[in-house]
Amino acid sequence: MAHVVILGCGTGGMPAAYEIKETLGSGHKVTVVHNSETFQFVPSNPWVAVGWRSRKEVTFPIAPYLNRKGIDFKPVPAKEIKADDNQLVLEDGTVLDYDFLVIATGPKLAFEEVEGAGPGGHTHSVCTVDHAERAYDDWKDLVKEPGPVVVGAVQGASCYGPAYEFAFIMDADLRKRKMRDRVPMTFVTAEPYIGHLGLGGVGDSKGMLESELRQRHIPWICNAKVTKVEAGKMFVAEHNDKGEVIKEHELPFKFGMMLPAFKGVDAVAAVGDDLCNPRGFVKVDPYQRNPKWNNIYSVGVCIAIPPVEATPVPTGAPKTGYMIESMVTATAHNIEAAIAGKDPVEKATWNAICLADMGDTGAAFVALPQIPPRNVAWMKKGKWVHLAKVAFEKYFIRKMKKGSTEPLYEKYILKAMGIGKLK
Repeated sequence: MAHVVILGCGTGGMPAAYEIKETLGSGHKVTVVHNSETFQFVPSNPWVAVGWRSRKEVTFPIAPYLNRKGIDFKPVPAKEIKADDNQLVLEDGTVLDYDFLVIATGPKLAFEEVEGAGPGGHTHSVCTVDHAERAYDDWKDLVKEPGPVVVGAVQGASCYGPAYEFAFIMDADLRKRKMRDRVPMTFVTAEPYIGHLGLGGVGDSKGMLESELRQRHIPWICNAKVTKVEAGKMFVAEHNDKGEVIKEHELPFKFGMMLPAFKGVDAVAAVGDDLCNPRGFVKVDPYQRNPKWNNIYSVGVCIAIPPVEATPVPTGAPKTGYMIESMVTATAHNIEAAIAGKDPVEKATWNAICLADMGDTGAAFVALPQIPPRNVAWMKKGKWVHLAKVAFEKYFIRKMKKGSTEPLYEKYILKAMGIGKLK
């Protein structure tokens, strides 16, 4: 009997647990380790931050649903990976021996890289439901006493979609309250241009997102490096295409949300260069395996992917849900092959597909493959995207509670786009 340990139970780890268990069958053991007792649907956090969703609507307890499928669950943070000994050590002293380890931790949020940034400083985040709830507390204060807003993503960030989403969601919420005219907003991003998204742009993402920001009276600063944040003031260095500082900005704000750069979590990064790159992200081969320790796999945001291109201010490449779903499927089948003594053959589909909410409308994009040159680069806007994302939230949570191993993104999002299967 093989023992598969999955480290992390988010939008990559929980589907991985279900699919690996179903693929391997009852003759093998699956254990999930997570730093919380609760699953949270991260894409909904921008809605939580303006009060459009509650914690109860976007979270649920993990244990009952995993246990029902015969999967063990330990809600204890990991302390150390002993890769040579095939052991995972938890913070409570528990030692788990594994035959295969699947790292699906998601990222560590590197707020410390910008002085004064983050929930421990002077800006908010929508990366976790805890952060989003704290943001909502201050959002309610802003609504009572309006003032300027700064929103965006700092240097080194690799997830830009939620920054645009939150800017548009805030705009929509303020318009509904008939008070948008009293809240000036500025969008600040490390991207070299609006709509870059860490992908080198997708279709007409530049023109479309610039147009949306203009229509909503949201000026922007690109090639921006946030040098520090003080109470009520953000310091931003704007660069040219050569990486030279061309303007220094001091932006006053009453409410600020800046997505941070990501790093690998401490227990994973501490293993060293054989497992991780300098940022602590897990190195994987085309089969999702670490090149040195072939019994360690990784899926999701925590894997190492090089930037799509060099940019004047550092930017990273995103890992979208459809891509993560395909990583999970490849991992499950490659572990099955390894147990049978066979070589792996399954590879993830590195395509980027996303529904981005814009408050009362939305944008959908498809990049095939994610890294250019592409066979398909497509982006469309419409009310249907907003409605589809609202429905997908409920669909995904319902399927996770049922223990579904269906290809949810392919079945739902591609259908919503009218695309069908991708080859």
